[in-house]
Parts: sequence; C-alpha cells; structure tokens
Amino acid sequence: MPAFSPVELPFPSQTLLIDLTKLRIYNLSLLEASAHLLHPWRTVIPSRSPPSPPGKSSIFGERRSQLTAIGSGKLVQIEYALNAVNTGVTALGIKATNGVVLATEKKSSSPLVDPPSLSKVSLITPDIGMVYAGMSPDYRVLVDKARKVSHTGYKRIYNEYPPTRILVQDVARVVQEATQSGGVRPYGVSLLIAGWDEGVEPEAEEKTEEGTEKKVSGKTGGILKGGPSLYQVDPSGSYFPWKATAIGKSATSAKTFLEKRYTEGLELEDAIHIALLTLKETIEGEMNGETVEIGIVGPPADHLLGYQGVDGARGPRFRKLTKEEIEDYLTNL
Repeated sequence: MPAFSPVELPFPSQTLLIDLTKLRIYNLSLLEASAHLLHPWRTVIPSRSPPSPPGKSSIFGERRSQLTAIGSGKLVQIEYALNAVNTGVTALGIKATNGVVLATEKKSSSPLVDPPSLSKVSLITPDIGMVYAGMSPDYRVLVDKARKVSHTGYKRIYNEYPPTRILVQDVARVVQEATQSGGVRPYGVSLLIAGWDEGVEPEAEEKTEEGTEKKVSGKTGGILKGGPSLYQVDPSGSYFPWKATAIGKSATSAKTFLEKRYTEGLELEDAIHIALLTLKETIEGEMNGETVEIGIVGPPADHLLGYQGVDGARGPRFRKLTKEEIEDYLTNL
C-alpha cells in the first residue's frame, strides 16, 4: 500500500495533524465523516504525492525559505538574480569631466534578427540614460517605471525632471520592494544610470540691491553641485556611484582593464575610446556599428531647439551615437 503524506485538517480551535500511514487499520470513512460534520463545505482528500525527502520542504516552505536570509546572510532569490546578471551581455559606464559614456554589446541570438530591435541603451529623461545586463523583460519594466516616475510623478509636481540621484533612489526602491514582497521575484538585471544635473552653485546666486533678498539663478535640481554622474543599481536594490564600472559576464576583466586605463580629469572623447577598447577585450566576434551601442551624456544639443529657441531653454544632453559615429571611433582606435 503506498505511503500517504500528512494532511492538515483546519479545526476551529486546534489543528490536528494525522499521519495517514498509521491509518491503515482504521476506517478512513470515519475520518471523512467527522471532517464533513465540522466543515460541510470542504472535502478531505488524502494526498497521494510522495513525502518530501529528508531536509527538503514543500514548495510553499521552499518559497518562504528563499525570501528569508539563510545562515550565510544571503537571500537565495537574489543570488539567482545575480546569476542572471553575470550571464548577461557586458555593459560598462565611464564618467568624464564633461560627460558620461554608456557602452554595451548588441548580441543577437540569430543572424535573422533585425539589429535596430536589439537596443539596450534607453532614454529616461533628456539628461538621463540607462543600460543593463541581465534579463531584457525585467529591464523593460524598470525603464517604464523610471519614465513614469520622471515624467508623470516628479515633473508634474516640481515642473522639472528629477536629478539623477533622486531617480536612482526611486528605481532602487522599486527593485528592493521585489525582494521582500509576496508573489514576486527580484528583478534579474543590474542597471547603469548616467545623467547630468544642473545644480545651483552658491556663487552663482545673483546679488541684488541692499535690503532685498538674493535671487537664486534659474538653475535648479535639488542639489548644490551639478555635473555628470554614474550610478549602478543591483537586484538587491543597492545603488552605488562610480567613476567607471562594468556589469555582465565579463565584468571582472572589464573592471581590471578600466582600472588600468582610467585617469582623473578624463575628457568625454577619451572616455569613448576607453569604452570601445574595453569592449574590444571582452566582445565575441567583430566590432562594428551594428554590434556595439553607445549612449553619451554630453554638451546640450541646442540645435534641437530651433533657430532661436526659448529664452533660458537648452537642448537634451543624453543621446545615442549613430552607427556612422561608432564606425568613425572604431577606425581611430
């Protein structure tokens, strides 16, 4: 006779756990009748699935254990998400004195895939861009959430786009909530977020006549000092500012290369060259404008404002390099 696993009967005042393997000499109908009297709407059906092996829990117990820190202080689900990141395509970011570079490989699973559909660098606000390593569906969800926070949340209240640090905090909060909420799993991506903040320098305040308050310049952003910034967001919800870093399967070798090449006072053009040289060390196959994608945060593109534009307005700082521009940089390597 096959062994039966324990069945839990929810009584009003107590819970009775019965091992059905010991009921072979009893009449099972008496058990069903007693349960039916207490709960007429429920039917007791003995489980015929084999018992869990020693040391293993049920699917529900396993789910609870994965959301709880184990003895080593790690969450199993976050470890799985980090594994997804470490098997993803390499992406890197470099901060220069006058901008930021985001670069990654556009790897196709088939030569029949349309290359323009493989974009990994995304525009969040006119001054902020993002790239990822890991699972692309999870990345699309986070891009949508970041855009929603920037355009319909922060800008609607403050009439300006959020500073890079504020946006990073909001995205990291969304990522962290997935590590402790029921029915969800951590996002299997790491993000590199690059941006430029138009801060208010203390000496930039305009002095007025005596007896009147100082009029602060029109540049806002919620921070005192502006300029380029580069952040990384992990599946755990942690975020870090970087001068240069890499994520993905070749992140270790890419970081080693960046440590040798990076110098203080780096210009944007030099940062683009270093980014391409780093990808060249890790990329599989030929490097060209179709297999490499680069986004930069640089000088404002005021030519997009029209002939004269609006007084005080400026063009967007973030843009993606075209295929021809990437080919020119590769030629000069």
